[in-house]
Amino acid sequence: MCTKFENENNASKQEHMIRKQQEKDIDEIINIWYKASGLAHPFLKTDFVEQVKKDLRDVYLPNAATWVYEDNHSVVGFISMLGNEIGGLFVLPDYHFKGIGTSLVDFVKEFYPELEVEVFEKNAIGRAFYEKYGFVQIKRYFHTESNSDMLRLYCKH
Repeated sequence: MCTKFENENNASKQEHMIRKQQEKDIDEIINIWYKASGLAHPFLKTDFVEQVKKDLRDVYLPNAATWVYEDNHSVVGFISMLGNEIGGLFVLPDYHFKGIGTSLVDFVKEFYPELEVEVFEKNAIGRAFYEKYGFVQIKRYFHTESNSDMLRLYCKH
């Protein structure tokens, strides 16, 4: 399933699309995660980040339903779902504040009327996004592997 739309704000039309992730997208997805995660999670230790990067390819992506956001045929963001849980929502930093994250969540909420997500308490970018979207905190716990507090958030549409 794809959702295509055009942005007419620019003199030249730009094509945008949300589509199911394909095998050819994996390197781009990992690159997006790495760049966006570095911005949102500067508090994470390098060894933890490198392990998650490896697990993203080997464990998370193969077990998640993932959709990508394309801007003029380049993948610039993605959302990965594990059931009704947002396992990952990342957008290239140069594309932040352009509605891409919102478009991706809007897209998956059509399949999952109740959404949950976990976000690091220190992740100011992610927390602000989810709060603006209407998510509320339902749990807080300490994540041993990252040595960080984690918040579980919920939103019903």
